[in-house]
Amino acid sequence: MLTPLLTALATALSLLIVDLVVPGVNIANFPAALIAGLVIGLINGSFKPVLSTLSLPLNFVTFGGFSLIVNGFCFWLASVLIPGFSVHGIIGFLLGPVILSFANTFINNYFVERNLLTSSGDVKSQGELPSR
Repeated sequence: MLTPLLTALATALSLLIVDLVVPGVNIANFPAALIAGLVIGLINGSFKPVLSTLSLPLNFVTFGGFSLIVNGFCFWLASVLIPGFSVHGIIGFLLGPVILSFANTFINNYFVERNLLTSSGDVKSQGELPSR
C-alpha cells in the first residue's frame, strides 16, 4: 500500500527537480507535481508499451534513439492532461524525461538506503524498519 505512494512522492520530487533544471518544463505547485507523477506512472504503464511496440521498427533503425521521442511524447501527454504542469519546446520534450529518470533513480535509491524500500521496490514491514 505504501509503495505506490512513495513512488509517486519520488516522481513528484523528481518533477520539481526537472522544473528547476530543464527550461520549458513548468510545474505550478507540489500538488500538481504529485498528480503529474501519478499520471506519468499511469501513462508509462499503459500507453507507453503500446507506443514502444508500434515504434519498434523506427527504434531498430535509429539504434534506440526513437525511444527518446516516445518518452518525450508520454511526458508531454501527461502535461496536456494535468493543469499546472506544462512542457514547451524541444528541450523540455527531449531532456525533461531524461532528467526525470535520473532524478527519480537517485531519489528511489535514497529511499532504499534509508531502508524505507527494499531494492525490489517493496516497502519494508514494521518489524523490519530500523529503530532509533
